[in-house]
Amino acid sequence: MTDGIEAVTRSALALALDAASMRQQAIATNIANANVVGYVPQRVSFEAQMVDVQRGMEQFGRIDALALAQVRPRIEPALDESGAAGQVQLDVEAAEMARNAVHYQALVKGLSRHFSILSMAAGDGRK
Repeated sequence: MTDGIEAVTRSALALALDAASMRQQAIATNIANANVVGYVPQRVSFEAQMVDVQRGMEQFGRIDALALAQVRPRIEPALDESGAAGQVQLDVEAAEMARNAVHYQALVKGLSRHFSILSMAAGDGRK
C-alpha cells in the first residue's frame, strides 16, 4: 500500500467525490419528493467528520490515515433545531444542486491534476 501524502491526497479526494455524488442524489430525492406529505428531507453528513480529521492534523502536524479511513459520508434526515423534519424548499435545493455540481467539477479537476503530477514523476518529468 502506498503511504504518505500521495495516499492521503487520493483518499481525501475520493471521499470528497463520494460525498458530492451522494449529496447530488440526496438533493435530487428531495426535489422529487418536495410535494409528498410527511417526506423528511435528506442531507449528507461529511464536512463535520472532515473537521475532526483536520483537528487531528492541527494537533499532530499531519493527517492520520487511520482517522481518514474512518470517515464515511452518509445520508441523514434533515431536521431543524427542535428535531422536526424541515420542508423542502425548491429554490434552496436547486441552488444547492448547482453549488454541489461546481464543487464536484473542482474535485474532479483536482484529482486529474494529482494524477498528472504522479504521471510526470513516474516519467522523470518527461511528457
